[in-house]
Amino acid sequence: MNGPAPAQAVSTHRDDALGEQSWQSLGAWSVPSEPGNERVALAQVAAALTNLDLPPDRLHGLNTAVAEATMNAIEHGNQNRPDLPVAIQVLVCATALRVRIIDQGAGPAIPSTTTPDLMAKLAGRQTPRGWGLFLIKSLVDDLQISSTEGQRTIDLMLYREGAEHDGPAPWGERARRA
Repeated sequence: MNGPAPAQAVSTHRDDALGEQSWQSLGAWSVPSEPGNERVALAQVAAALTNLDLPPDRLHGLNTAVAEATMNAIEHGNQNRPDLPVAIQVLVCATALRVRIIDQGAGPAIPSTTTPDLMAKLAGRQTPRGWGLFLIKSLVDDLQISSTEGQRTIDLMLYREGAEHDGPAPWGERARRA
């Protein structure tokens, strides 16, 4: 396992929902693809976010999403092979927070997120699995999935309330609309 990298890198990145942004790295590291290392990733992400003063409900939701996405990367992407690391990056800009989780992509393609049907699962018409992406998507403001040859990336996004963006509403606004 590698420790957190220095958090000084700044890059400009184009994102459809955010436009041109300067992203600052709050940390980057990797964990071996072994069950349980999602807890290591979660602790490292939480440590990287300590100075952001996120509201507790947003932090808790993001922590759960990070753990679930890291477990998926370990199990499905890297097929529990300790020699294949899962990379984690924490990035922040003026309008958003991004936690990026990257696996080596040897597993099956990441399916689109669909709402699981509990009754169909209980009746055996759907696999009992398949809750992970649904859970992750419900805990963050935006979920972005991309794949390249031999690598898959999941970006977990939280938007700052009141920030201008073209993506989904921030957590606070979404809760008020419900």
